Amino acid sequence: MKILVLIPVKEDEKEKLMSVMPDAEVVLSTIEEVSREHAQSADIIIGNVPPDHIRGSRKLKWLQLNSAGTDGYCEEGVMPEGVYLTNATGAYGLAISEHMLGMLFEIKKKLNLYCLNQMQHLWKDEGDVTPIEGSTTLVVGLGDIGGDFARKMKALGSWTIGIKRRGGEKPEYIDELYTLDSLDELLPRADVVALSLPGTKETYRLFGIEKFRLMKKGAVLLNVGRGTAVCTEDLCDALEQGLIAGAGLDVTDPEPLPADHRLWDAPGAVITPHVSGFFHLPETLRRIVRISIDNLERFKNDEPLKNIVDFKTGYRA
Repeated sequence: MKILVLIPVKEDEKEKLMSVMPDAEVVLSTIEEVSREHAQSADIIIGNVPPDHIRGSRKLKWLQLNSAGTDGYCEEGVMPEGVYLTNATGAYGLAISEHMLGMLFEIKKKLNLYCLNQMQHLWKDEGDVTPIEGSTTLVVGLGDIGGDFARKMKALGSWTIGIKRRGGEKPEYIDELYTLDSLDELLPRADVVALSLPGTKETYRLFGIEKFRLMKKGAVLLNVGRGTAVCTEDLCDALEQGLIAGAGLDVTDPEPLPADHRLWDAPGAVITPHVSGFFHLPETLRRIVRISIDNLERFKNDEPLKNIVDFKTGYRA
């Protein structure tokens, strides 16, 4: 059995991986360096191998992604029939939810404007700010990331409303729970609208000008899922026309955002280059390794894997 590892594991983590299946050949590589030949020769791959590298593989039995998103892997013909696909749900909530808080505070306290003033050595009062305590937060996509953000907002005194694909038991940090068909009636209530959605046909440009017109003029949009969930031109119009107060964006459409795109200069826009996740917080990588080792033990013992992806939806089953 050959295990191809594409995430940057430390020596002790490599030893733990090898100890689970001591008879297996463990090959370390990177996403940038891995070849199609290497991918096609692996029985197990840990890490986001380019989807075309595994198309038609006759050996692959299981692919463990280092991401929560499954873009490209659920397209027809990419994953060989009968191969397990698991994602890294549970690894990113801490890092991304804190990044969301950072962007939100920056906008609500006008720290983005004060940063610009500092660069110009300008001592200037930018006027009123708005609080998080007593606000209403609408989280669209209540998975690991959205759930962590809602929990933090609840702790800061915000009324939390969650939207899930399917109903279910309401978490203690959510005050109200709905499904996506209630989105339009909930938007006018929200001071903060947080999107942590995967890129699917159902989420493509879910937020356009009509949604922005339903939002409060003082509302802030946060998007850390996929840039395609928002129509970028409509968002620019909404910010320029004052339909909403601001937008904290770690993802955009297109991505990378062209240097001459008007979104860069839209009033109230705070943009980071898709960095809230990845491995910038070391704990994120440690969590991914733990998920991978746990699933490797499950695979060896013929037990159900965690975070199995439903190919029809692109979500964790």
